[in-house]
Amino acid sequence: MNQLISQSPPLDTNSVYCNLLQCTHFADTCVIAKRQNECVGFLSAYRVPKRLETLFVWQVVVSRESRSQGLARRMLTHLLSQPSCDGVCKLETTITKNNKASWALFHSISQWLNAGFEESVFFESDKHFSGQHDSEYLVEIGPFGTQKTQS
Repeated sequence: MNQLISQSPPLDTNSVYCNLLQCTHFADTCVIAKRQNECVGFLSAYRVPKRLETLFVWQVVVSRESRSQGLARRMLTHLLSQPSCDGVCKLETTITKNNKASWALFHSISQWLNAGFEESVFFESDKHFSGQHDSEYLVEIGPFGTQKTQS
């Protein structure tokens, strides 16, 4: 999983420790896709404390060889259909402007769920990252009906 993330710029490479915490503390809201015992996809997410109807998608990564096959959407669809996501009717994520794949993914998810799509600056480059990281835009999708996540 860590190797997959490191091979997939512009994703943040988080520490191994951070990724291990995600996979243990938030195991019910993470998905790993394997092909021939090799990790080809990873999605990490969590339900937002005090807003449990909202699933925050932290990171989505698909191996170069597995891209353009709908794997990212299938991982998210699988996650939304799990008991750990009962009652979820909104998605959030943050995306930098240069991450075209993530913008395309979340626009398509919004259309597939027939749900609203809003974006706003969340963490500003200069203010929050001392100019060392691009601004992160908050994407909000929803509300959507849970019956859509079953298909």
